[in-house]
Amino acid sequence: MSGGTGRGVLPRLRPTLRLRPTLRLRLTLLNGVLLVGAGAILVLLAWLLVRDALRPTDELLPGTTVLLADGRSLDAAQWQQQLVDATSQELLVKGLLALLAIGLVGVGGAYAVAGRALRPLHQVTATAQRLGEATLDQRIGWSGADDEVAELAKTFDAMLDRIAAAFEAQKRFVANASHELRTPLAVMRTEIDVTLSDDEADAAEYRRMATVVRDASERANGLVDALLVLARSEAQAGRSLGRRTRCDLATGTTNALSAMRREVERIGLRVQTSLKPAPVVGDPGLLDRLAGNLVENAVRYNHLHGRMVVRTGTDGRTSWLVVTNTGFEVSQADVPGLFEPFRRGGQERTGARGSGLGLSIVRAVCDAHGGTVRVVAQPGGGLEVTVTLPAADATPAATGPAAHVGRTAAGR
Repeated sequence: MSGGTGRGVLPRLRPTLRLRPTLRLRLTLLNGVLLVGAGAILVLLAWLLVRDALRPTDELLPGTTVLLADGRSLDAAQWQQQLVDATSQELLVKGLLALLAIGLVGVGGAYAVAGRALRPLHQVTATAQRLGEATLDQRIGWSGADDEVAELAKTFDAMLDRIAAAFEAQKRFVANASHELRTPLAVMRTEIDVTLSDDEADAAEYRRMATVVRDASERANGLVDALLVLARSEAQAGRSLGRRTRCDLATGTTNALSAMRREVERIGLRVQTSLKPAPVVGDPGLLDRLAGNLVENAVRYNHLHGRMVVRTGTDGRTSWLVVTNTGFEVSQADVPGLFEPFRRGGQERTGARGSGLGLSIVRAVCDAHGGTVRVVAQPGGGLEVTVTLPAADATPAATGPAAHVGRTAAGR
């Protein structure tokens, strides 16, 4: 992917001609300053030590003379001063030359070492420049020393893994959503085309076509509503809820059970309830959808004459909703996949085919309210779904239908 930027590609870093204060340059300059500074201190210390050490005439009597090799005779103090000055000058000149050579070699070596140490950073940059939807499989794969740079490279690779997984999930989501929406639209168009092409179609045929179109439109409308709820819940996850109202999980669960009463009676489910007050603070619409999805799933993925247990309660710190149902057997290893959009576990025999967004919405609503959801596959078939949310500050007295504890049998 060379030249410019494209859709889904991180922008390239354009080279510039100006001298930038790069990390490599700063490390080199820092190393050079420290090296030259340390060398200068050593030269200064040597110069002071030499000046202090060259005092051979301090212990001679005043007026003592020194006979030099060239036949000259000098006062000892004068000779000593000349010796100190000459030695100090020679030491400074040679020391500064040595310091300059050491500084040049040190700076050059530091530049080379810093470049080698920072090589993984260039690999990170190069990988980021090449990234796109078609190249998300590329990784740095650093195999050098286990240091901070290696940790950065591993962190970058892990981030790419998460981005690749998010892209893949997004692609599946869009493909599945398109397929789910295309199906009812195709049904409506087919029914309309077939009926309109039949010259002998009577009012009953048009009424049948209208019924099919209405059912398909309701399915498409339900899918769109579910997608909007999912998007709304995921947008509020980790953020403050736009609407916070004190409500009771038991009340929403009671309403959900009432809405599914006909389906429960049709398939002969035995329903046990223990709906104790479960006060929470949050978005009532999202919490009602959470309870409704759990109850609907427990009915739709059950079997004829199966069983469903619904419980709510609180311990003062957390409130919970537990829905257990019989049904077809699901492996515990497959449970995490049930939270992915458009994933349906087991087989459906007893109810209308759902959109596959039920548990996805439940998890998103729990995240938005700071709660958790746990799913356990039951021996012999079915699931137990436990939703736990932070409880409201005070627990209200049990009143009304939310305080109902009883047993409801289908057809009662």
